[in-house]
Amino acid sequence: MKTFIMNKLPETGSKKLKMMKTKYIFGILKSIMLLLLVMLSTILMAQQTVIKGTVTDMRTKETMPGVSVSFEGTTIGNSTDVQGNFKLSTDGSYTRIKVSFIGYKTVYKDITPSTVQAVEVSMNEDRRALNEVVIKSGKKTRYTNRNNPAVELIRKVIAHKDQNRLENFDYAEYQQYERMIFSLSDLSEKFKKKRIFKNYQFLFTEQDSDAIGGKNLLPMYMEEKLSDNYFRKSPYVKKQVIQANKQVKYDENFIDNEGLKAYFNRMYMDIEIYDNNIPLLGNQLLSPIANGAPSFYKFFITDTIKDVSPQLIELSFTPRNTTDMLFEGKIYITMDGNYAVQKAVLSVNKHINLNFVRQMQTTLAFEKTEGGRYRLSQSDLKMDFGLNKNKGGGVYGERVVIINNFEVNKPRSRQVYSGPAQMIAYNATEKGDEFWKANRPDTLKPGQANIYKNIDSLQTIPSFKRTMKLVTLFAAGYDNLGPFEVGPVNTFYNFNPVEGFRLRLGGRTTTELSKRYYFETYGAYGFKDEKFKYFFSGTYSLNNKSIYSFPQEYIRASVQRDTKIPGQELQFVQEDNFLLSFKRGDNSIYTYNDVFRLDYVHEYLNHFSYKFELKSWNQAPAGALYYQNLVNGRLNNINDLQTTELSMELRYAPHEKFYQGKLYRTPIPDKYPIFTLRYQEGIKGLLKGEYNYQNVTGNITKRFYLSQLGFADVVAEGGYIFNKLPYPLLDIHHANQSYALQLQSYNLMNYLEFVSDHYASINIDQHFNGFFFNKVPLLRDLKLREVVSFKSIWGGLRQENNPANDPSLLQFPVNGDGKPVTYTLNNGPYMEASAGIENIFKLLRLDLVRRFSYLDHPDAPKWGVRVFVKLQF
Repeated sequence: MKTFIMNKLPETGSKKLKMMKTKYIFGILKSIMLLLLVMLSTILMAQQTVIKGTVTDMRTKETMPGVSVSFEGTTIGNSTDVQGNFKLSTDGSYTRIKVSFIGYKTVYKDITPSTVQAVEVSMNEDRRALNEVVIKSGKKTRYTNRNNPAVELIRKVIAHKDQNRLENFDYAEYQQYERMIFSLSDLSEKFKKKRIFKNYQFLFTEQDSDAIGGKNLLPMYMEEKLSDNYFRKSPYVKKQVIQANKQVKYDENFIDNEGLKAYFNRMYMDIEIYDNNIPLLGNQLLSPIANGAPSFYKFFITDTIKDVSPQLIELSFTPRNTTDMLFEGKIYITMDGNYAVQKAVLSVNKHINLNFVRQMQTTLAFEKTEGGRYRLSQSDLKMDFGLNKNKGGGVYGERVVIINNFEVNKPRSRQVYSGPAQMIAYNATEKGDEFWKANRPDTLKPGQANIYKNIDSLQTIPSFKRTMKLVTLFAAGYDNLGPFEVGPVNTFYNFNPVEGFRLRLGGRTTTELSKRYYFETYGAYGFKDEKFKYFFSGTYSLNNKSIYSFPQEYIRASVQRDTKIPGQELQFVQEDNFLLSFKRGDNSIYTYNDVFRLDYVHEYLNHFSYKFELKSWNQAPAGALYYQNLVNGRLNNINDLQTTELSMELRYAPHEKFYQGKLYRTPIPDKYPIFTLRYQEGIKGLLKGEYNYQNVTGNITKRFYLSQLGFADVVAEGGYIFNKLPYPLLDIHHANQSYALQLQSYNLMNYLEFVSDHYASINIDQHFNGFFFNKVPLLRDLKLREVVSFKSIWGGLRQENNPANDPSLLQFPVNGDGKPVTYTLNNGPYMEASAGIENIFKLLRLDLVRRFSYLDHPDAPKWGVRVFVKLQF
């Protein structure tokens, strides 16, 4: 063919045609060479062995990343990717491959040499337990750290921690996929066959009956997140950019979806085994490779794994005290001089002082990076909860994290590292099914893939709607009627010494009426004072979001006429709550208040916010309280006080998380501080205001985690009032005469007992999480926990504000015996402390409170018992 083509070329002596001939000849030669290469590679491929396949878990049918696959008797091999796939090739004539993974039985598969073939591998768990380790000596050996090779090994792991952490790299970046699923668990066949589910059997999923959560599950929540993550060592930056986020959504009239997401993410946080303490369910559990781990754990070398590279040592561990906040399980240590964790399987002992947790297991897998270091490639945290730890329905939750595209020491531009620690792409929640199918690093199970649409179907079931209404009524106190809801029901009835029997009825609009407009109201009547009280507010959202949605930006106007106890400051409970009707001592000091407020609130995504307020307030004494001053030596009654003030509040709560309830934002505690600064300016003559004044208040709140000693909540506050004012306008310190423990009030201080124009306070609430009770045989079975607190406030009145120095000021009130009711703190700080027991019936906290100062005041209690209700893990 070549000759034929060449003969067809025209014979010419021109230079141009000669160049064309030369070019054409080279083209033909190039094609021939390419053809020869293809033929040669085909011959070579025919002689090469190529194995492709997927590794799955025999029981769960899930794909398994990080599994070692090699030709038997060689070092030729690699690991499965995040989808469990692998590929091997060799020129050798090997007839078997070896598949191994920590915690699983090694699998061997026969292959045909010099062929390309697909192999599917199923692996079965190796269920050897810790108790299979047999001590062969004649008598039981007492465990000791001294001359213990397992302890020597864990100390080497601890010594090498820093070099095996992410922070050891100058730069790192990776893509992270997260999936969280919550289901009703351990459901009986009888429950599954209930009539309400007759046409909705597709909602249920099944798994192996031995798996955590039991056989029958009813998925209720699912969230997926895909993010790009960047790390820089100096200056330190760790930043996450969420590119896609998908979440099950419930009716906003019943559930705060964003708050639900924040709560679940707080429960199931990232597990960093190289940290000294690992957060779990709002608690801190000591890592098995923490600096002090040998003092709290027992370690055993239970296996040496030589058929992988590098070789591994299986190190099992268990708590010295099984009720302490500790893990148990196994870690696998590389014997290549790095002493890195290659895999970890963590669980908790069944006796741990942790409420409602039936089973917990987390599996961490690590992969080798450039330079021979290991980094986390996948984690899987599973927990099953139940009111009864042994039987009955419960809740099963699982969080899977897969990390891929990991690159190190490739610095990015400064812009990549700037900005907040977490950023969300503007279209993160708009990614469709096709995007998720293409970008998930693994494949959803059939039951998981349908959760989003199944929950939408579930919300159309009338019985489900009725159940949600009942739950909302019980938990939040509101009965939803569509565009309007009535409540809170626990405020409908109340009594006190001034109003006697009091009835109240109220409600508010919902987002079903409008997302931008929001109205709230109530009316009340006291049968003793025969007075009507009322409240009405209107709110307009400026960012086209519900005022329950973060971040908020709105304007609100409100008017209120009602009673108030001076100095009563309540947290997460309304003043009309029926249980607050019961109080100790004389509690007949009240005021009637007419208040108009105009507020502007603006929050930002970084959790900085500011608030401006105009407040016009008229207060008149009620009950046993009176306002009197001295004029020419005679008592003069003052009917009321009128103030008008402008105020500004700045608040910064970095990384704050909360659940937005129907009444309050319930904070989800974390280690980050919260800063608040408030300034108030009283303006005389504005809206009939009678006083000029300035008031500055600063507050810092922080939780300190103390590892095995639990945590301490600390609040520090200070304030200063400028100008001369009557005592009702000064700082009336927060007192509590109810029998409920108030964390931010003084529980043995009487109402209106102390006023100041300058003060500083400290409040420490220390929770030991059972650290001491866990060591007492009879107490540890009760899972009780110790708590102590201390509160103190220093303050006083300047001479100009002390009624004893100026008779024109309102005089401090006295009781029926002529003894003073109100005092200053000029003689030293007020102090009280308490010691208590919490987790009684997993619900109650009972404190014995002791007051240390100003015990000579009338009706000043020295001791008191207070109760606090809180459901916690």
